Amino acid sequence: MTEKNTLKKSATLAAAGLVVAGALLAGCGESKATPMDDAYAGNSGETQKSQEEQSQSQSDSSNGSDSSSSQNDPSTTTSDKKDTGNYKDGDYSINGQYGPVGEDSIDVHLTIKDGNVENVEIVGHPSTKISKGHQDDFAKAINGVVDGKPLKGLKVDKVAGASWTSDAFNKALEVARQEASIQ
Repeated sequence: MTEKNTLKKSATLAAAGLVVAGALLAGCGESKATPMDDAYAGNSGETQKSQEEQSQSQSDSSNGSDSSSSQNDPSTTTSDKKDTGNYKDGDYSINGQYGPVGEDSIDVHLTIKDGNVENVEIVGHPSTKISKGHQDDFAKAINGVVDGKPLKGLKVDKVAGASWTSDAFNKALEVARQEASIQ
């Protein structure tokens, strides 16, 4: 009987441990997105500039891009602006972070014209080969899904089998709407 009781207690403790672990991990896979307005915006990490070159390129760049924000905190999912439903034309860059512990991200570069998505470019920052495959497939398919569509209310379902990448893209769209809004 004592051996049976020990097995029951072990099984109960194991089940309780799984419940606690599940509760702790429940919020870990949530996507995040922030406007990209720093020296690394769009940088895939393949090339690095010195601090001096970055400062020089920042002061030289005046390409008319409308993307800006006073926030760079990666834990935020929105900009400090409000979505008004009216959007100004321009190019917007947003970083969408995702994964169980936020280990993957995509840079979403949107061109908005007349309130519609004219073009999307995705630069992936995968943490694994599997993530790279999902990001590459997503990047190839996304223009066929969103080009020509109104930015207002735009949301994608799972594109090219990449559910987490699609979620991060949707968060980036939320931020793009806020950044592009005519206040």
